[in-house]
Formats: sequence, structure tokens, C-alpha cells
Amino acid sequence: MNSAGHSEATAPRGLELTPFRGLRYDPDRVGSLAAVTSPPYDVVVRPDGLHHLQDADPYNIVRLILPQAGTAAARNEQAAATLRRWLSEGVLAADPEPALYVYEQRHSDGVLQRGVIGALRVSEPSAGVVLPHEDVMPHVVADRAALMRATHANLEPLLLTYRGDGAAAEVVDRSTERPPLLSTATEDGYHHRLWSITDPTEVARVQAGLSPHQALIADGHHRWATYRRLRAEHGSPSPWDHGLVLLVDTARYPLRVRAIHRLLHGLPVADALSRVEGLFRVRRLPGPLPEALDALADAACAGNAFLLGGDGAFHLLDRPDPALLARTVPADRPAAWRSLDATVLHMTLLAHVWHVPDDDPSRIAYIHDTAATVEKAQRDGATAVLLHPVREDVVRDLARQGVTMPRKSTSFGPKPASGLVLRALDL
Repeated sequence: MNSAGHSEATAPRGLELTPFRGLRYDPDRVGSLAAVTSPPYDVVVRPDGLHHLQDADPYNIVRLILPQAGTAAARNEQAAATLRRWLSEGVLAADPEPALYVYEQRHSDGVLQRGVIGALRVSEPSAGVVLPHEDVMPHVVADRAALMRATHANLEPLLLTYRGDGAAAEVVDRSTERPPLLSTATEDGYHHRLWSITDPTEVARVQAGLSPHQALIADGHHRWATYRRLRAEHGSPSPWDHGLVLLVDTARYPLRVRAIHRLLHGLPVADALSRVEGLFRVRRLPGPLPEALDALADAACAGNAFLLGGDGAFHLLDRPDPALLARTVPADRPAAWRSLDATVLHMTLLAHVWHVPDDDPSRIAYIHDTAATVEKAQRDGATAVLLHPVREDVVRDLARQGVTMPRKSTSFGPKPASGLVLRALDL
């Protein structure tokens, strides 16, 4: 059941996906399509990664999604001016007619993901149509909203999942038998292809196939919250009634679920360990990182477990004191939520043991890359907290109950590359 009390099969006014005129790079105006793409904005967290993308091509999408001027207002105006210039120069051009877009990511290690990109009607969580599973940080929503207001565009698609295995997925798969609009390979080993669906009959089949279903937000909670804010600001009807998304049917194309790790600024590993003494079992692991992560996975099968790094070694925390959990974890939530590693990390360790606010960027950073988290902790004298990923079925079940997990609890992937198709709200 969802938070509105409806089953997925009978949710009223389910997923409503609309074609749009996509903005796409002219391949003759850029170095390569791969060189203008970027991971989603919240994955580009290291300055060296940002600079690498900026240097890859003067038209890299990161100049729109992460502008680098001084103040927030200046950054947003810079992005808006850059978008206007690229449109006037023909670097970006709108497709001639509205379309839904089939997007495929394929990797040599066997990963294959396909989905459909379109403009999805924005709804509130109470409608039970698009289900969030994580809390958001208000300052991030405000930042993304200001950028979207300035550019009047959805610059990158959210990643949503549903479980259908029906008509929509069949149209998606048939579309890949045609020559693609674009094909490119990025340095992470993924091959990306994009097709358009413009035939009214095929569009209607996709829409009908999606309409009975709910979607889970896999990646993009802050951007979905931003869509909701901007829709409320502008009223209906308006172009802000819809937002750019990629919908993947995980009954046919399962996603990978990884953890997002924490970097605790101003908290050396020695201090973090001294504060948990007597509250968790602590074991020192010499490493290397892959072996330490294997030990974390084994411990996580038996209960809450965390791996601390940043001092040249690794420290496994597990077997938390039950009395500590009883004092710090709210009792009015489902058992599955109370037992999450992310719940114990945020409610117990961050809030009561280490006293680190989980929404203060000067005290905590959220990093997807495991090795990068440890390396930065070692450079900065900070503490890396590594987590084991939670299963997708747990995430989906909690979301259907209307229960959100602590922010940045999961990382679904592969994530769509930014820069392959954009949506301008005035087209």
C-alpha cells in the first residue's frame, strides 16, 4: 500500500508522461558528445572532478548545472546567460517536434539499463504516485530552485523506477531496433544511446503502460522537491506542472544500489573512536580497502555496522549497545526503518555521540566514491564513515508506507548522464 492507502495497481491518476521538444547538443559544434556530458550535479563533488569536466570541452554541461561565479545569484545568472548564448550560437538546438526519448546505458561488465525520458506531471507525496524515500536538505532545494528559475529549464533528468514489465517497456525495447539519434561512450566505460518516440500511437502506448503505476525516486530527491516548489510558485496550468525524468522499469532492468558515504570534517578518527568506546564493538582492520569492505558486508548481515577510515587503517563498528539505540532511535517508526544503518548513523552516532549536524556542509559531506571518501579524510584529518548498501525492496517498501529514510541513504545506478537531452520550459 502507498501513503495514500492505494495499491500500486489502483493508484488514481498514476504516472503521466508527456513528450517535449528536447534540447540537444549539435555534434558538429562540440568536441564530442562524450566531452560535453557530466554525472548528475550532486555526484560532481570534488574540485578536481569539476575542473576535469570544464577542461574536457568549453560547452560541457557542468557549466550549466554547476556554474562557478562568486555569489549564488551570480552563478545562476551565469548559467542562464551561458544557456542563452549556446542556444543563440546553435550549440544547443531544440528537436523539431515533441518526443519521448528512449535512453540506454550499456557497460562492458554486463550492465544494461533502458528507460524513457519525458516530462512527468509533478505530484505531492500524498498522491502516492511518485514516492520519495529520503529526506532533503532545504538549502539544496533552494539552490536548485534558484538555478531552474534563472535558466527556465530542467537541465538534467531525475532517475525514477517503477515495476511494470508491460507495454511501455515493450515500446522502449522496440525503439532500440532503429538507428539512434546519438551514440557516445564516456570514460567511465558506459556506452550511451538515445532514440526519440514521436509516433502518436507509440507515445500513447507508453503513456497507457505507465498510467497504472507508481514510481520510486531512485536519484534526484532534491530536484523533485524543487519541481514541487516551482509548480506551487507558478500555479497551474503552467510549464512547471511537469519535470524532466528518466523512468526505468526495474522488473526488466534492475538497478544497482550502492551506499553514499559520509566525510566528517573537524572530527579526527581518534576522537570518533574515543566517543564510541563502550557503545559499539570496535575492531581495527589493517586493510586494504576491499578487504575492509568485505568485513563490513559480513558484519552488516548480522546488524548495524560502519567502517571508519582516515588514519591509515580501518575500524569496524558493530554490535551497538541496545540501550543506546532505545534512547536515540525513535520508537514510532516501522522496525525496518529503525534497523537501517543510515537511521542508526544519523539518529545515534551523528546526533548523540559525535554531535555532527547532518545538514551542515561545513561539518559533513556526502560522497559516492568509497576510495575518494577515505583519501579526503586522510588529507584533511577527518573521519570517513563507510556504509553497506540497503536493498531496493526495503527502500520501496518503506516508501510505500510513506516513511522517508535519512538523507543520502542510497545511491541507485547507473545514473543518467547529464547533457544528452535538456528541457526548456518555454518551448
